[in-house]
Amino acid sequence: MLRLFQVGTKEKHLDILVLLLRICLAAFMITHGWPKFLKLLEGGEIQFGNPIGLGPALSLALAVFAEFVCSILIGIGLGTRLASIPLALTMFVAAFISHGPDPFRRKELALLYLLFYITLLVTGSRKYSVDYLISRKKH
Repeated sequence: MLRLFQVGTKEKHLDILVLLLRICLAAFMITHGWPKFLKLLEGGEIQFGNPIGLGPALSLALAVFAEFVCSILIGIGLGTRLASIPLALTMFVAAFISHGPDPFRRKELALLYLLFYITLLVTGSRKYSVDYLISRKKH
């Protein structure tokens, strides 16, 4: 029972938790990015939101980069801290600009994703990642 009230976390458990978080976040966000990626490849006139005034084509390209490319990087743990920045910015725009006037329930998912990407920005990818393999080779 005392174990449930401990405030510390074993490094191994934290490494596994961050791995699980990275893989799940990547898988979930890729389901949002894949259709956008296909839309980008189709060509023709792009019908996409323009929440920060960059134009629909550039807005779509940036969303694809964040939601598809950066999610893959996070999933494998390559440049995790760097890859979490575009995703956090995308979720910030989704929550506070695209869904700014909407009720909380419409922004809730974007805010949860934002919280998780900020967490990855702070924790990094940890032990079970390509980042870890690269950092070990340097030492």
